Amino acid sequence: MAHPKRKISKARRDKRRTHYKGTAPALTSCANCGEMKLSHRACPSCGYYAGKSMFVPES
Repeated sequence: MAHPKRKISKARRDKRRTHYKGTAPALTSCANCGEMKLSHRACPSCGYYAGKSMFVPES
């Protein structure tokens, strides 16, 4: 296998990775209680998803 002839500096390595950025999770409001929750997941505060109770949250 081929080996690098020179060490790649941290700055040069990181320049290549500038477009790898984290994104904030998409939040929506719960239709049942109005709290903010992650999309396509049951609401952690009331336990509802798609109008149905999935679990009873611990207080």
